[in-house]
Amino acid sequence: MKTELTTLTNGLRIVTETMPGLASASLGIWITAGGRHERPEQNGVAHFLEHMAFKGTKRRCALQIAEAIEDVGGYINAYTSREMTAYYARVLEADVALALDVISDIVLNPVFDPKEIEVERHVILQEIGQALDTPDDIIFDWLQEAAFPDQALGRTILGPAERVTAFNREDLTGFVGEHYGPDQMILSAAGAVDHDAIVKEAERVFGSLRAVGSPFLQPAAWQGSERREVKDLEQVHVSMGCQGPSIRDPEFYTSQVYATALGGGMSSRLFQKIREERGLCYSIYAQAGSYDDTGMITVYAGTSAEEIGELCELTMDELKRAASDMTEAEVARAKAQMKAGLLMGLESPSARAERMARYIAVWGRVPETAETVAEIDAINRRLVSDFAGKLTETTATALALYGPVADAPHLDALRQRLAA
Repeated sequence: MKTELTTLTNGLRIVTETMPGLASASLGIWITAGGRHERPEQNGVAHFLEHMAFKGTKRRCALQIAEAIEDVGGYINAYTSREMTAYYARVLEADVALALDVISDIVLNPVFDPKEIEVERHVILQEIGQALDTPDDIIFDWLQEAAFPDQALGRTILGPAERVTAFNREDLTGFVGEHYGPDQMILSAAGAVDHDAIVKEAERVFGSLRAVGSPFLQPAAWQGSERREVKDLEQVHVSMGCQGPSIRDPEFYTSQVYATALGGGMSSRLFQKIREERGLCYSIYAQAGSYDDTGMITVYAGTSAEEIGELCELTMDELKRAASDMTEAEVARAKAQMKAGLLMGLESPSARAERMARYIAVWGRVPETAETVAEIDAINRRLVSDFAGKLTETTATALALYGPVADAPHLDALRQRLAA
């Protein structure tokens, strides 16, 4: 496989990876503008903008956008995260040029028809309502808010309903003008692709655009607090978080191994102790998420109102125990899971295109897979145990609870147990 990177004079980065033997390709435009790049009054506009890109351009109506890709059997979609917005498609080799034309069209030429804005406003309000009705989804937004209160990184990607209700065409065009410059874009493609052909077409379409400069970015400041929402549900949904390393931090891979060993599968500590031995929940897991300048180790579980106290206490105990008796076997198993997940995922051109875009955004280069595997292999039991110890000793936890939580333990009590 061959990875190639070209940067146009205006800053647009084009990265491709040819995957021999494939008959299809995945490509898209990743823009380093997401929820955390919004000012308070803009909260939700990046996601609104992502929706509006599919509602019509100067050349295509909404139906024509969908038909252009689906008529050739392809797939097109988009997403907004806290640090990026992505527009991408997967098509057969013969339709790569078409996919690039459609993706560039919706990114560069949206018309933002006022009538379509009103239609999509209602769609997004329905999406917000659906999220509020999905406890094991909204709980993570509330944990993010509890960890980073009154900050861009702590605000929901969807935005509050009152903001979404007020957005107008000028809000959308203003965000585009601030962030949708070629120097904030990465064109990434993997599979049956020709790098030179994509560069030539990108030069034609994007070459005349002007750079917009560094985007607004409020630095993250972990605080850690508690949010609980009482609602008559069958279960209590609880999510706890500790500050973790950023994607640039030397401990990035250590945190990933730690979270996998703690709660990354059926053999993990949390699953075995809390579900298998005690039967306190159906679902419990841990994960490590990282941003440009910070991160979070998250634990999630759903349980009954009667058992939430015991579940939270046992979780704190497992966090402490990981610092003292993490075994070589657990670390080896976690590393094997991570490497398998990485290598299996890279069999997909879509996963490769996204991976390349993210690496280019952070590091300006795409490391060889062997380099990433070596980083994981270098993690040992001592590094994981030391990381676990620092996590429990120096980090203020955050807590979010949803459901019948009147008798659930409060954050101060859990912090005391963790520190004891």
